[in-house]
Amino acid sequence: MTSRTRTIKVDALARVEGEGALYVKIKDDQVQEVRLRIYEPPRFFEAFLRGRRYVEAPDLTSRICGICPVAYQMSACAAMEDACGVEVDDRIRALRRLLYCGEWIESHVLHIYMLHAPDFLGYAGVIPMARDHPQVVERGLRLKKVGNDLMTLIGGREVHPINERVGGFYRAPARREFTAIAERLRWACDAARETVRWVATFPCPEFTQDYEFVSLRQPGEYPIDRGRIVSDHGLDIDVRDYGDHFAEEHVPHSNALHSRLQTRGAYCVGPLARYSLNADALSPIARDAAREAGLGAVCRNPFQSIVVRAVETLYACDEALRLIDAYEPPDPPAADVPPRAGTGHGCTEAPRGILYHRYTIDDEGGIADATIVPPTSQNQAQIEADLRRLVQASLALPNDELTWRCEQAVRNYDPCISCATHFLTLHIERV
Repeated sequence: MTSRTRTIKVDALARVEGEGALYVKIKDDQVQEVRLRIYEPPRFFEAFLRGRRYVEAPDLTSRICGICPVAYQMSACAAMEDACGVEVDDRIRALRRLLYCGEWIESHVLHIYMLHAPDFLGYAGVIPMARDHPQVVERGLRLKKVGNDLMTLIGGREVHPINERVGGFYRAPARREFTAIAERLRWACDAARETVRWVATFPCPEFTQDYEFVSLRQPGEYPIDRGRIVSDHGLDIDVRDYGDHFAEEHVPHSNALHSRLQTRGAYCVGPLARYSLNADALSPIARDAAREAGLGAVCRNPFQSIVVRAVETLYACDEALRLIDAYEPPDPPAADVPPRAGTGHGCTEAPRGILYHRYTIDDEGGIADATIVPPTSQNQAQIEADLRRLVQASLALPNDELTWRCEQAVRNYDPCISCATHFLTLHIERV
């Protein structure tokens, strides 16, 4: 009997942020090996932070990612304020949430229109898609710019904002400064609703998975900037207990650490998890759009993540309008946060899922230790599990179609590889 071996190989994944590859080996119609190979060099951000002042962490960590810098700033601020025993007031928190809405809009729209929609419509990228659908792509660009401009208004600039600090902001915008962006957000709500309707027509493979979803949950609001860490398998912990339940490990084929639940292994973070654990907290307009798009209260098909992202985009536009309507400039714009020795924890919902920071600082605010666990690290094991099941269920497809489907499955997670490769355990042996 002759054995048959088949290989699916993509040396450079396209339409993801960062550098990664894909390798699947099939032998005698059984998937033998799956590797999401992250070869982008490690960036050592935790090491860079050691010895720096605690107030520098938001600015330094925002450089990890040009797409979700606000997420890094917010988690860093939350962790430092926790270490110093300070809680910011509701007006500062509301302004932070408003800034975060801008990031969700720009990041989700970038993924939906520029990176993922071409998969469903049969295009190699957004440029050829724009030739056939110019008005759709123009709507996406205009919608993304609303998110970018909201970030600029509050954060000082759209990429790597500079107005955030431990304790709050350097400057709080006046109410009148939001007048123009509020008008554009009203248009954005309509455009986001159209986006939900558009992506709901995309053909999605039947591929329901039994994930353990993990996200933040905060009573009375859709989770963005705070909450307890929960899962649909019974996890319900304070952010400070993250290290007691999650562990990172280094695998030979990836420069990004794999994060696992210590007792159950792979898990899923991001829009699918947030939505499935918090759909009841969406605003009425977002709930109606989800229902109209055919989503139930829980969504376990990763190919429908593009629909969930569109619903979250609508939510972010609507939530931004609510926050602007209720806005009162914080005065002063930042709380006083004197340093004290201790360890602080922060976790917020980046567009791609929970982003955890932990810092230990000394009496003078010097950073002695830092740990950052980005969403893509947390999803890597689950992406590989998805690929294993997807390939096994799709062996009848010819190689080119199966390869396309595998790349699409990776892009379901909107992976940010550069975020994930910030650390590598390094052992030096002297002889």
